[in-house]
Amino acid sequence: MSDTPQVLLAHHLKALRLPTFLREYDKLARQCAAEGVDHARYLLRLAELEMIDRERRTVERRIKEAKFPAVKSLDSFDFVAIPSLNKTLVLELARSEYIARRENVIAVGNSGTGKTHVALGLGLAACQKGLAVGFTTAAALVHELHEARDEKRLLRLQHQLANYKLLIVDELGYVPLSPTGAELLFEVFSQRYERGSTIVTSNLPFDEWTGVFASERLTGALLDRLTHHVHILEMNGDSFRLKHSKRRTRADAQPADTSKV
Repeated sequence: MSDTPQVLLAHHLKALRLPTFLREYDKLARQCAAEGVDHARYLLRLAELEMIDRERRTVERRIKEAKFPAVKSLDSFDFVAIPSLNKTLVLELARSEYIARRENVIAVGNSGTGKTHVALGLGLAACQKGLAVGFTTAAALVHELHEARDEKRLLRLQHQLANYKLLIVDELGYVPLSPTGAELLFEVFSQRYERGSTIVTSNLPFDEWTGVFASERLTGALLDRLTHHVHILEMNGDSFRLKHSKRRTRADAQPADTSKV
């Protein structure tokens, strides 16, 4: 009979979805009793533990749902290597306030300068604020839109994309789009206009986007929507990957030290 309250409490806490309460209540009760903490402060500590753990689980779920190819933070980004990038602006964007204002971010620069890293860092920062984030490449998104149209689930996919607080579309311009693909992608951006924030990375300056969408009319309409409320990150510089390869090549070419043999 002595176990009945604990069994019922465990049942109720599970039903209320309070796993941290269930895991910590007994240990914390003993600790508070030893410290002479009253019941109100005991409950406060327990509630705080539940809130902290719930926030952690929410962030983990947001990161998983975002489908990032890798989890990267801005702390590991080498701002010194890309002097054209406005570090102050990037750190300001990391506060994610632009998302509440439904503003966009476009990172433009040559290949290998860390545009994807910055986009992932801003996406991670948004997840840490508990916001719904989605990540995709332009080519993968167009392919997914094509499949959804053929399988008559395009409206459902468009609704899902529109519901992200932040949608990251990476590598726009790496692969030319078919006329149908360009129109499908334009529709995604159009539906998000002033309803949600979008981050786009591209290796092409704006005046070359017509080559991707193969239509001046479509490109003009797209840029009109994307750049209405926008923060532009200019990221031109030497490729991180190229510099790393050169350093590795030089290291491999160094003669072995035989002085200690």
